[in-house]
Amino acid sequence: MLEATTSPQKVPVAGADTDVASSPVPVNPALAAEAKIARIAVTVFPLLVVAAGVLGFLLPGAFKPLSPSVPYLLGIIMFCMGLTLTPADFASVAKRPWAVVLGIVAHYVIMPGAGWLIARALNLEPELAVGLILVGCAPSGTASNVMAFLAKGDVALSVAVASVSTLIAPIVTPLLVLILAGSYLQIDAGGMVLDIVKTVLLPVIAGLLARLFLKKLIAKALPALPWASAVVISLIVAIVVAGSANKIVAAGGIVFLAVVLHNGFGLGLGYLAGRLGRLDDKARRALAFEVGMQNSGLAATLATAHFTPLAALPSAVFSVWHNVSGAAVAAWLARRPLKDA
Repeated sequence: MLEATTSPQKVPVAGADTDVASSPVPVNPALAAEAKIARIAVTVFPLLVVAAGVLGFLLPGAFKPLSPSVPYLLGIIMFCMGLTLTPADFASVAKRPWAVVLGIVAHYVIMPGAGWLIARALNLEPELAVGLILVGCAPSGTASNVMAFLAKGDVALSVAVASVSTLIAPIVTPLLVLILAGSYLQIDAGGMVLDIVKTVLLPVIAGLLARLFLKKLIAKALPALPWASAVVISLIVAIVVAGSANKIVAAGGIVFLAVVLHNGFGLGLGYLAGRLGRLDDKARRALAFEVGMQNSGLAATLATAHFTPLAALPSAVFSVWHNVSGAAVAAWLARRPLKDA
């Protein structure tokens, strides 16, 4: 996860010869560290996730027994996310609350609503419908900041929206799932709250505290964090796919269609929300990824713990697809001049 501080930094953008912005943008050492590997990571990461999904499908017996470890693996990812945060990231929320609030509202309205509508329109069976809605109700994905950076978007705003959406997820995500998916399956909202606190909130806070008190040590580890997260996310995908490998052949096509539509609506409507909110083009690009990219690892964890392996299938497919589509959209936007400029 990229982050922001107070010193301007020029960084390369995939597919463009210009800087991330035409004017100084706040970036911090984590952004500078990730900038050097972002172009590689944005290509390798989707391939790694795809490979993990294939392995999970072909060798379910090797990965299915690892299912109980999924919450702990997600905790590692969220701890890494916490390590990239600084107090300056939260200060940016106070500096422009309207943009951050707009991003949060757009995220938690567009994606849950789109998931529900697509599940209805495609007449998905209950487990798949709940799984798709659950993905939509998750907070922003940990790779959204990288995509915003590559697209010459507002990285500081991206980090602020992702951070706040993650911190409020223990309350918002279970409530939205209960409202939108309660007609499909029985929802244990209280259990979800506890699971999100344990697997998301506490690891993020632990990472933030470690960053504050172990600055020198963490600074050395920052360049490796994207790769650590990529490997762990890939392992989660392999485990989730292995759990529903016997049903993927029958359900894979409709799930893929649902995920592509879901992600596409999120990216497009996220950008549109920024435009309707009269934000500049950099901010619109950031909101596109903050709305369209989800923490599918959390959705997979909750689906596995509270429902069936089949309910986790949309999360696994989303993990693959949103990184592929996000990289493609980021590369396309990077080649287009900022409208405000």
